[in-house]
Amino acid sequence: MVVLTGVAGCGKTTVGRALADALGWYFEDADAFHSPASIAKMSAGIPLDDADREPWLAAIRARIAECLRDGESTVFACSALRAAYRAALVPAGPSDETRARVRFVFLKGEPGLLRRRLLARRDHFMKTDMLDSQFAALEEPAPGEADIIDAARTVAEITAEIRLRLGA
Repeated sequence: MVVLTGVAGCGKTTVGRALADALGWYFEDADAFHSPASIAKMSAGIPLDDADREPWLAAIRARIAECLRDGESTVFACSALRAAYRAALVPAGPSDETRARVRFVFLKGEPGLLRRRLLARRDHFMKTDMLDSQFAALEEPAPGEADIIDAARTVAEITAEIRLRLGA
């Protein structure tokens, strides 16, 4: 199980799909787990708060648990901006065993690059003006808590790096 994390525009979905294809795994985008109310809020340029995120994180955690239970190797794209959010994604169970089966990869990007990427997007609820709130909320994982990869690299380079780190 791989969970790609980072702020909007870092490439979570694009890299996630490419990685899942390369590994022959399933792909899940956490955006699909947002409630219509949360999507409307973000579409209006209003950042989500922890109360908005709680049911979203719970739904993703339940899906991760289901994948682990069923042996479905899956790549998830999920912002998981704070340490508490990343912790909330790991299903309950023997912590070392379960944690070892959920690998976090943080796609780290510079604001200017990510802003340009967001400006090029079409038909997505996350707008460019929300990027500042995501960086404000971001708690970058420390080395050892996630694999940290430069989001400025190409999709092929990032995918190859993740595969190397996974030993795949």
